[in-house]
Amino acid sequence: MERALTGISASPGIVVGPVRLLRWEVPDVPHRIVPDDRVPHEIERLHEAFARARDRLQQVVAKAEKHAGPEEAAIFEVQISILQDEHLQQQVAEYIRQNLAAEKAFDVVMQEWRQQFGRSQSPMMRERVRDLTDVQIRVLTILLDLPDHDPVAVDKGTGAILVTHDLTPSLTLQLDRDAIAGIATDEGTRISHVAILARSLGLPAVVGLREATERLRGDEFAVLDGTSGMLVVNPSEAEVEAFRRRAAVEKETEAELQKLVDAEPITTNGVRITIRANVDLPDEAEQAARSGAEGVGLMRTEFLVVGRAAMPDEEEQYRAYRRVVEAFYPHPVVIRTYDVGGDKLPTGGFPHEPNPFLGWRAIRMCLDQPDLFKDQLRALLRAGVHGDVRIMLPLVVTLDEVTAARTLLTEAAAELSERGVPFARDVPLGVMVETPAAALLAHTFGNDVSFFSIGTNDLVQYTLAVDRGNANLASRFTPLHPAVLWLVRRTADIAEQFDLDISVCGEMASHPLMAFALIGLGVRQLSVSPRAVPLVKRIIRGISSSFAAEAANAALSARTAAEAERELRYRLLAAFGDAPFLREHLL
Repeated sequence: MERALTGISASPGIVVGPVRLLRWEVPDVPHRIVPDDRVPHEIERLHEAFARARDRLQQVVAKAEKHAGPEEAAIFEVQISILQDEHLQQQVAEYIRQNLAAEKAFDVVMQEWRQQFGRSQSPMMRERVRDLTDVQIRVLTILLDLPDHDPVAVDKGTGAILVTHDLTPSLTLQLDRDAIAGIATDEGTRISHVAILARSLGLPAVVGLREATERLRGDEFAVLDGTSGMLVVNPSEAEVEAFRRRAAVEKETEAELQKLVDAEPITTNGVRITIRANVDLPDEAEQAARSGAEGVGLMRTEFLVVGRAAMPDEEEQYRAYRRVVEAFYPHPVVIRTYDVGGDKLPTGGFPHEPNPFLGWRAIRMCLDQPDLFKDQLRALLRAGVHGDVRIMLPLVVTLDEVTAARTLLTEAAAELSERGVPFARDVPLGVMVETPAAALLAHTFGNDVSFFSIGTNDLVQYTLAVDRGNANLASRFTPLHPAVLWLVRRTADIAEQFDLDISVCGEMASHPLMAFALIGLGVRQLSVSPRAVPLVKRIIRGISSSFAAEAANAALSARTAAEAERELRYRLLAAFGDAPFLREHLL
C-alpha cells in the first residue's frame, strides 16, 4: 500500500494520531445452521443483541443531545423504535426455529424489510430504509462479534483520525469532538457536507481519498495534513517531526490571526467590508459570535429536518432561531428558509428523483407545501422580536416565487396577530442568487427584495454543470471560472443600481484568493466560516479596493479558470509577499 494517500484539502491543520476506521456498511453474514437444542440459545443471543444495540443507541442519543441539542438527537428515536418492534423480533425468532443462526435469521428478515419498505408508495416508508440499514449494521456487528466500528466508541483524548467512506448527517451527530482530532473520507469535495462541517468545527479534514477505507486496516498510525490534502500512513519518526514542526508554525500563524478578531475590516484605501459568519447549528452560535463576525450572513435551517421522522413544529423552530439571534444581538442574522432536497433530505415526505439537484427542492418545495412553510415563517417572525432577523429564500429563479413567498409571509404575520403572539413586522426579505437565471435576471428582483446573497456553491455547480459533491469532478469545480466571475459582477452591479445590500455566503468567500476576487468584483459583505473570519480580515486590511478591482478585471478577461487564478494569485502575492498565513491557505 502506498503510504501517502492524496485527496482534497477540506479543512486546514495537521493531526498526528491513530487511525479510527469506520466502515459503516452491512457486513457479510455466513449461512449457518444450528441444531434443535441450540435454538433457545440463539433466540437468547438475539434478544441480548437487541438490548445491547438499544443501550448503544441511548448513548448515541445522549451524545447527540450534548453536542447538537434534543431536536437533532430525535432522529435516532426511529431506530430505537425499530429495535423495540415485537413483530420484528418474532419474525426473526421464527427463522431461528427453522434452525437458522441468529445472525443469518436477522439478516434475512432485515433484507426483506428493506425491500418491502423500498418498494412502498409512501415516501416516508421508503426513507425508513436508511434507519433499517443502521439498525442492521448495529445488531449484526454484535451478533458476529465484529470489531466495534461505532463512532460513539472512540475514547476521549486519543486524538484519533476518523477514516470513513462518507460522513452522513446522522453519523456526524454521533461524533465526540473531544475524541476525534481529524477526518478523512473516500467521498466528498471541498464544499461537501463533511468539508463544511469540519471547517465549522475547526477540525483538519481531507476528503476525496477514494479508497482509504479499503486500503487501511484501522490499526495504523498516521498524519493527516488537511492543508495539503494528504494522509500519510505509518510515517517515519523524521516525517512525524517534520509535520509537527509545520503544525507548530501553523499554530503560531493562527494565533497571530486571532489578534485580528476585534480589528476593523477596512481596506488600505478606507473601504469597509462587512464580515459575517455562516452557522450550521444553533450549538455553534456562541463560538461564532466570538470569531469577530458582525452577525450571521447564512444560518442554515436544514439541521431541523434532515434525518428527522417528522418535521419540526413552529415552537421548536422558534427556540432554535431565537438562540442564534440572541447570541449575535444586536447584529443581523440572515436565516435561510429550508433548502432541503438535493443532498439534504428529511426522513419522510420526499420523492425519489433521478436528478435531485434539478428537482423538488428549496423554495419549490416550500411553496408547494404552504402549511409547512408558514410554520417556519411564523417561527422566523417571532424570533425577530429578539434581534435583527432577515429572511432569505434559496434557489429563487423567478419573481413569481418571491411574490408567492411574500404572500405566505403576510398570511403568517396575520395568523400570529390573530393569536396575539408578539412578532417582528417588516422583516427584510432577500433572495439567494444561485443559478445563472437568477444572476442574469437579477434586475427583475430589484424592486421586490431587500438584499441579494450569492450562494457560490450552487452557482458554480449550475453554471459549470459540475456536481459539487462528486469527488471525480472536484478538479472541474472551479469557482474562479470567468463565467462564474461575470455572473457575480453582474449581480453586484444590479445590487448597486437598486441600492441593495449584496453579500456572498458560499464557501468561496472563506478562501483568501476568492475573497480578494469578490472584493474586486464589488461585493462589500462576505459571510464565511467562523474560523475564517480573522483570515479574511487580514486580506482586507492588506489591500486596497482599487487594487482588488484591477485583479478582478484581469481575472474576468481570462480565458480559463487556471488563467484567472494565476492573475489573482500573482497580485495577491505581490501585496503580501511570502507571508506564512497566506502560504498555508492559497489554492
